[in-house]
Amino acid sequence: MPLTFTRLKKSWVLLLSSLATVSFAATENTESVTGKSQPNIVVIVVDDAGLMDFAPFGGEANMPSIQQLADQGTRFSEYRTSPLCSPSRAMLLTGIDNHRTGIATIPEVLPREHKNAPGYSMHLEPGVKTIADRLRDNGYRTYMTGKWHLGSRVEDLPVSHGFDRSFALDASGADNWEQKSYMPYYDTAPWFEDDKPATLPEDFYSSAFIVDKMIDYIAADEVTTERQEQPFFAYMAFQAIHIPIQAPREFTENYEGLYDQGWHVLREKRWQKAQALGLIPQGAPLGDMPNNLRDWNVLSNDERRYYSKAMAVNAGMLEAMDHHIGRLMEWLDKQGKLENTLFVVTSDNGPEFNDIVNTPGIGLWYAISGYNRDIDSMGEKGSLVSIGPEWAAAAASPNSKFKFYSNDGGIRVPLIISGPGIPQGKTQSSLSLVTDITPTLLDYLDISATPLSQEEVAITGRSLLPVIQDEAKYTYGPDEAVGLEVAGNIALFKGQYKLTRNLPPYGDGNWQLFDIHADPGESNNLASTEPMILNALKEDYKTYATSVGALEMPENYHSVDQIMINTYIKLAQNHWVLLLVGASGVLILLPLLLIRRRNKVN
Repeated sequence: MPLTFTRLKKSWVLLLSSLATVSFAATENTESVTGKSQPNIVVIVVDDAGLMDFAPFGGEANMPSIQQLADQGTRFSEYRTSPLCSPSRAMLLTGIDNHRTGIATIPEVLPREHKNAPGYSMHLEPGVKTIADRLRDNGYRTYMTGKWHLGSRVEDLPVSHGFDRSFALDASGADNWEQKSYMPYYDTAPWFEDDKPATLPEDFYSSAFIVDKMIDYIAADEVTTERQEQPFFAYMAFQAIHIPIQAPREFTENYEGLYDQGWHVLREKRWQKAQALGLIPQGAPLGDMPNNLRDWNVLSNDERRYYSKAMAVNAGMLEAMDHHIGRLMEWLDKQGKLENTLFVVTSDNGPEFNDIVNTPGIGLWYAISGYNRDIDSMGEKGSLVSIGPEWAAAAASPNSKFKFYSNDGGIRVPLIISGPGIPQGKTQSSLSLVTDITPTLLDYLDISATPLSQEEVAITGRSLLPVIQDEAKYTYGPDEAVGLEVAGNIALFKGQYKLTRNLPPYGDGNWQLFDIHADPGESNNLASTEPMILNALKEDYKTYATSVGALEMPENYHSVDQIMINTYIKLAQNHWVLLLVGASGVLILLPLLLIRRRNKVN
């Protein structure tokens, strides 16, 4: 792929910089802060898993591999991400606020008024460097497998952003058994190997394939001594547990009947367990369920059976993913690499609330795509289901709401950092953000994050290493305001307080204020009783929004309506020939029908 002038210029800057300073070289046995040779890095992103979906944070799924990493590393109980996938991934991979990366939101909900505005281009913009760019410049070999969702032009794909090899899905999600889309927005499942469209194998299952391909890439570079001596950076972005929830029967069967008591019971159980684990203070209130959700007790027996099985598949999908992560760990151990590998494991946002079986017009999509909603084979090939808003709210317990919204149910997710030099069995409760991952890795490896040119976008996150190593109490002090915004849904943290605003359908567009130390469930809105604090934090948000270029949403913006509009536009783009033929047919038939009707009247 030809280099642009900008990239050539950057390459020369990096070359001159490396000649002028002492930097890590692939052929040297450079030591890291751990006292060993530079460690390998594995970053694992789970899709749509809430804080307590992970077993180390109290979840029901059997996850021995991730549990091992948690036991041998540090857990972060106050880690926040964005409420939507692409902004979170852009921030995680760059350390830069989503509005400065170009991925301020996701294409599916982007309003026409924001299209191509600075920060809203829906691809990583010039000057934005990924962690893969930075590590490759410092002698690492770099690989990516799984969900990308940061653009499908050649200049948007992982190979154009620091990855030597990649097998990437550029979509919000896709089927886990076949190469097909789960929603009409996409014409197919757009997988790419490096810079070319790719075809999936017949025996494809997403979690297995993502690990298999990563092992293949790493192993292929072990054949030469020069490459073998280089450490590697591996970024694995799983489809679990995004819609459609799908898992092999042998994993789903482990949870049959576990969720028969319904979402109200699960919500209470997770709330109690959160107190026992110290994730929330003892006696902290459990927030209310979002409005207009169903009562488990009024469902029919068939409906309860259906939704209980859906949640069993959800847990089975987590266990299946963990099983394949375990295979990677075993392989690394056999290669003698596991001991010197740092793992970062997290989720991109909270639980998915969309109930696909109740989407208007979905029956036609099921018929066209060959999907079913059979209970017995749920989660297997041909099955298209999701857990719905009630289970999502329960899964997000003890927090409020779920994915897409800026209450903590949408943005408070698990984070585990485990590997050489990381304290074992520790839980860190200092506020941390998704933008902190990249600067933490750079700090850990003693690699400078200072921009090399004026064109390079500066990192906005901070290293978590000082709090990990007990050299600091906070990453963000109690007097510092820290903001997040996606699609008009806003969160701003300052000390014990959190300012938030959410738009419809599960928000009312009003500002809310919470003391999240005493009220992590965000059940007691202080906006009317603490107006001075509310107004001060609103001013802090204005400062944040101005500094990063966050735009206000158009008047009467509604995310569901916007998804429908953007889907119709996509359908027209993907199937314009069929639509043209159909319209032509109507134009031909209409006069004939009118003539026939007139003849009948006569």
